[in-house]
Parts: sequence; structure tokens; C-alpha cells
Amino acid sequence: MDIAIAWNAATQSGDWSVTGGDLTHDEGLRSAIMVSLLTDRRAEDDDALPDPRETDRRGWWGDLPLEGEPPEDRIGSRLWLLARSKATTDTLRQAQQYAREALAWMTTDGLADTVDATAEWQGTRGEILAFAITITRGTTTTRFDLLWTRELAR
Repeated sequence: MDIAIAWNAATQSGDWSVTGGDLTHDEGLRSAIMVSLLTDRRAEDDDALPDPRETDRRGWWGDLPLEGEPPEDRIGSRLWLLARSKATTDTLRQAQQYAREALAWMTTDGLADTVDATAEWQGTRGEILAFAITITRGTTTTRFDLLWTRELAR
């Protein structure tokens, strides 16, 4: 059971949900999916940053591997790297790959049998990536929809 996160697509922000003065709980996986996709994972050494003048590879300090440990359980996604990308088929393919990478822990940790992510461009100028996340656990398949707005490429 997780603390429920309420996502506001208009402001591109999430906050803990409160009901009757108490934190609301998420019995499903919606909050885990939002943390996985909407938290910035550290960029790989060979990833091109959205702004070549920047050097911040972002990420969470807890993702740094301990000495001698493999860097496997990392939090977040690299979707932020696409913030200034053009709305192309290649960018869409990369977004799907980043989403699948960010959600892979669910199958590794046994929370799901399968996890898949598909994406499509929405909005008048392709400024919105709409994700459909499909998670199968046993005989139950659940679909989660999530919108991510990116800064338009100039």
C-alpha cells in the first residue's frame, strides 16, 4: 500500500492526496507508476542533455551504487531528456523505451507479471505525450493513462 499521489496534468505536478484529514492510500500501482515515470532518473554518461550548456545529469542521490554493487534499482525515468525534443517517431520510440525502463522494476520485484508502455503524441503541436501503461498480475490486467507535457523544441 502506497500513499496516493494526485496528478494535476494542467500544472504538471503531483501531491499527496488527503481525504478527511488523513493521507489517502493507493491500493493499486498508480502512485508507484507516477514516481517511476515522473521522477528524474540520472542520465547515463553517454546521454545527450536537453540543453548542451548544462552539466546537471539529475537523478536521486540514493541511486548512486554502493561500492561493488551493481546500479540496478534506480528510481525514475529519463523522460526529462526529451524535454526539448521534436515530436518525431524516433522521440516517441525513445519515450516508450524510457517508460519501459523505468517500470521494469515491477516485474523484477514480482509486483507484476508483465508491464508495457505505449505512447502517442497529443495536443495541437505534439506537446503532450500520452502514455498507456498496461500491467498484468495473474489473470488481472490494469491500464493506467498518464499525460506528460514537454517543452516544445525551438
